[in-house]
Amino acid sequence: MMYEIVKKEKMNDVVEMMEIHAPFVARKCEPGQFIILRVGEDGERIPLTIADYDREKETVTIIYQIVGYSTAQLAKLEQGDCLTDFVGPLGVPTELHGEKGMHIVGVAGGVGSAPLYPQLRKLASQGAKVDVIIGGREAQYILWKERFEAFCDHVYITTDDGSLGEKGFGTTVLSRLLESGEQIDEVIAIGPVPMMKAVVGVTKPYNVKTMVSLNPIMIDGTGMCGCCRVTIDGKVKFACVDGPDFDGFLVDFDELISRQRMFKSEEAHICHLTGVKR
Repeated sequence: MMYEIVKKEKMNDVVEMMEIHAPFVARKCEPGQFIILRVGEDGERIPLTIADYDREKETVTIIYQIVGYSTAQLAKLEQGDCLTDFVGPLGVPTELHGEKGMHIVGVAGGVGSAPLYPQLRKLASQGAKVDVIIGGREAQYILWKERFEAFCDHVYITTDDGSLGEKGFGTTVLSRLLESGEQIDEVIAIGPVPMMKAVVGVTKPYNVKTMVSLNPIMIDGTGMCGCCRVTIDGKVKFACVDGPDFDGFLVDFDELISRQRMFKSEEAHICHLTGVKR
């Protein structure tokens, strides 16, 4: 079975969105789950969190950042082209407890807006008060602001250079909300690992439950290869079958950051050989 790209959109200079016709995945997927795709028979397996889905149209939406050889190959495809593989849904659906009266704050960094979006949308539909803080290096990296505005009470924007919203980081806004005494029942942080670690550093002194979505090195997506192992509360877990969502207070972020850097030189080498800009 081939998986047709029914829509493609360039979101900024390094991030693109694709809507894929994948009926079996669209029928079963839930917020928090991910897929693994391949471009070509010899292509690398690329894990991507599901950003949205439409059961009637039988489509799944993915958002990816062009960071290396394999995502550069993915970016070469256009509407009407097909992916070789599109496997899923994988991972454990996010446990969303959005009872009426609860206040949930999402914190998104970069492409973290994509997996955060379906989670917050579902929480809002359950009756929770939902706010979101979206951060990026500059204005073009703020993703899906308008989509979040459809159901979030407040959408806070921060950029490193001040080109949109408040100049600074999302953790500054989160700190201000917590310091003001505003009741926050849970924080969901999705983005670069250092950013999620920083969010936990802000929420832990207030003992506000904080969930994070981990993206370690991943290959098979079924728990057999062991590449996506992470340490949670001193125990080894596999992000592909035990996650990708975990209690941020229990994550060994320093180990995760170290493991993510393991193949940086190899990736740089293949990009150099193939002429892919990083």
